[in-house]
Formats: sequence, structure tokens, C-alpha cells
Amino acid sequence: MKIFVAGFQHETNTFAPSPADWAAFNAGSAFPAFTRGPAMLDALGGTSLPMGGFIREALRRGWTLVPSAWAGASPSARITADAFERIAETIVGDARQGGFDAIYLDLHGAAVAENADDAEGELLQRLRAVVGPEMTIVASLDLHANVTERMLRLADALTPFRTYPHVDMVQTAERAADLLATIAASSTRPRCAMHALRVPFLLPLNAQCTLLEPAASLIALQGELERQHGVTLGFAMGFPAADFAECGPVVFGHGAQQEAVARAVTALHAAVLGQRAQWRLELLSPHAAVSQALALAEAADAPVVIADTQDNPGAGGDSNTTGLLHALIAAGAGRRFPGRVALGLLYDANAAAAACAAGVGATLELTLGRAVCCFDGRLSDPALRASCRVLAVSDGVVALHGPMTAGSTLRFGPSACVEVDGVRVLLVSGKCQMLDLDLYRFLGIEPATMKLLVNKSSVHFRAAFAPIASHILVAKAAGPMAADPADLPWQHLPAGMARRP
Repeated sequence: MKIFVAGFQHETNTFAPSPADWAAFNAGSAFPAFTRGPAMLDALGGTSLPMGGFIREALRRGWTLVPSAWAGASPSARITADAFERIAETIVGDARQGGFDAIYLDLHGAAVAENADDAEGELLQRLRAVVGPEMTIVASLDLHANVTERMLRLADALTPFRTYPHVDMVQTAERAADLLATIAASSTRPRCAMHALRVPFLLPLNAQCTLLEPAASLIALQGELERQHGVTLGFAMGFPAADFAECGPVVFGHGAQQEAVARAVTALHAAVLGQRAQWRLELLSPHAAVSQALALAEAADAPVVIADTQDNPGAGGDSNTTGLLHALIAAGAGRRFPGRVALGLLYDANAAAAACAAGVGATLELTLGRAVCCFDGRLSDPALRASCRVLAVSDGVVALHGPMTAGSTLRFGPSACVEVDGVRVLLVSGKCQMLDLDLYRFLGIEPATMKLLVNKSSVHFRAAFAPIASHILVAKAAGPMAADPADLPWQHLPAGMARRP
């Protein structure tokens, strides 16, 4: 078969401060930069992203790939209309040329554009208008997808990740290839039965971690139901910061027999509802988190990790707030454990450039981070003005080797590690959450030897850091991404959708 392949990845926090413009899709920081044609296969073929997994699986099966374009940008506020139209017109324009037998799309599933609340649904609709109803279209999705009725109707099959942290992106792409092959070969109509049920409450992002309960048991049940009924199930837990009517979790399934699909979906949906009271996680104030972490670190033989979840750049934050940094300084964390307390990554291009210009060993006054407008309209903590000693500098090119990121290379631009009152702060000129040990190592810090680490991330850091951590705490410092979706000023959720479990 000849398979048309394209990728469009953006997780949209409509309450976040910074939009995703065309430049964001060309930045190449947390995602590979926009690319198209054969260069896309070279850029993504060796990565652990779904597109990388699909490319390798397709070649293994002897398929010919017809590459269109890849577009991915760090989570943020809405995609600008200009950026969305550039991406959609490129992909749809390439599809208009024909010459292929089926389509695979590497989608996120929670993209919102200025001109399209359901951006993936809009892209699918435009593709269907060009390729017609008979063309097989299969897409992989992020676990946090806000799956819409239009997406389910226009794609032949959708299949989301089953892990958070997302360590199964390649396996998800392989599953998408299986679905594509089965559907494309089918002569029955409809070629694939589908059933879907919406979950009537939002799931906090931190609670969606599949290393924890109840998500761990529900994902295990999903596999059991698939084997029992001979179907493929999806449990998209939703991205709970996109203010449009179809935000939220959806349980859905695909298979040869409508009744079997419906039975399996109904059983998994009932189990999700039955665990409603379990979808909660303890959240600490910055000062409480630091105080508890310091007490734990005294006796611990491995690092204590604090997640700065509300400034997670993987969920729409800009990775530049200072609530945890102020709490570390106020508690004297760096004096208590000199050189063994670190915070990363702090996105501050000006401070990073100044530190790089000063060079290793220099001491200079820097303003670190900034106050940003949070989801509730208030400002986060002020920037920190302090004397900083430069410990390391880098051009910001980082090869990653972790369980989520192996094969990827990030390009942050000028980056530096500076020390403030004994606390090491990693400054970068591009946004990415702290999801890999290499993101400490490239600036001279071996994370396993530290006493206390503050990671600007919600859950993804757990894939690499849980094996080296003695304890993990989650802090709720002021920032753009609400850890509790009930805190958000929603306007467009339907009346029947509860803002928390």
C-alpha cells in the first residue's frame, strides 16, 4: 500500500497567556520543527514520537510512504488562524494530489485554533472533502485528547496512548498501523463499527497518571475487555483546560461487530464512573512542599522531587514563574544542602543570554523569571532579582535518551546553570518541561546525586525521575495551568459536565 502520512500536534490551553503562532511551529524546541516532504521522514523516522513509530512500522510492512508535513508546537494558548491555515492548507493540498491508498495522521486531539474550536475535526473534514468517504483514515491520538463527535465520525479509527507519562507512543503508532491494514482490507460496510460514551466530569491532569490509581487499573481493564470482546478500545482522558463544548474524557471503541464494541465500551465507561471518587491527588502550597521536601531529604538517600505543575510548559505554562524558586530561597534550601538543590527548566532567554555572555565563573545580578497572568486573572509571583554565579553554559542542543524521548534532539539556544543562594537554576531560551534526566545533565547536574529537584512538569517527569526519586510531591504554585480544573473560569462547558470528579 501507499500511505499518505502527516502530523499535527498541539495541546491547547485556552486559558494560557501565549498563543501558538507560525513561529512556534518552526521553533523546534519541545517538538521537531515544521518539515514537509521526504525531509519529514528523515527528521522523525528515528524518534519515539508516534510518527517515528509509524514510519518504521510501515517500512517493516513493505508499505510506501507519501509524506506530507509535520507540524508540532509546545502546548500554549490557541493556535493562531494564520498558523492553522498554513498547516491545514499544506496537508490538504498535498492530499489533493492523490496517488495513495490510505491516510495515517499523527494527531494530538486537543488542538484549538482561533478559527476552529475542534481543530483536528476541521482538518479531518477538509481531508474528507478531498479524498472522499471511501479512503481509509486512521489517526493516533494523545491520551489527553478531547475527542469530538466530528473526529469519531470522519476518521475510520482513532487510537490514543495508554500511558501517562507517554512511554507507549511507538506502540500506539503500531496499533494504528494494524487498524489501518484491517480496515483498508475490509469489504464490508461499514468497514469498522464504532461506539463512544462521554464521561460527565473533567479529570485533573495530575490524576491521569497511569502509574497511579485509578488510571493504572482502568488501563489494565481496557486491555482485558479488548481481549474478551475482540475490539480496540480508546480511553482519551481529555485535556481539562480547553474551553469548548466537547472538552473532557471519552471512552470509545472500534471493531468488526457493533454489539461487541458497544458492550466493551459500556463496561469500561461504567468502570471509569465507578472510580469517580478516586480521581484526586494531594496538592501542596509552594512553602508547604519545600518544607516537607527538606524534611524528607534529611534522611533520604535519593532526591526528593517537587512537581511545579501549574507552570508546566507541557500544558500551556511558559515555564517562567518563580513561586517555587522564592519558596526555596525563603526556606534556605540551598544553604541547607549547598549545591544539591536545583530547579529546571526556567525559560528566560534574557537571563540565559546574559549568563552565557558573562561566562563560567562570573557573578552578576540577574532578574530570573517573571510575573505572568494566571488562569484566574491574578499575577503569579514576581521575578527574582539576585546575585548569580554562572556554573555552566551551553548552546542548548540536547540529545535525549529517556523512556519518553529517546532519539529526540532539542534546541533551546543559549542556556546556563546559575547558582542563587546555593540553589542551582537551569536557564533556557526555549520551552520544554523537565521530562528527561539529560535536561539536567547538559548543564552539569547529575540529578541522582541531588537532594532536592524542582521540576516544571505535571506527570511526564515521572517516567525518568520516579526510578531515581525517594519521594515525589506536587506543588500548586501560581501559574497559567490549573491543577484543579474547577478553578478555571469556564464559559463553554455544557451544563451536564462537572468541573471535577
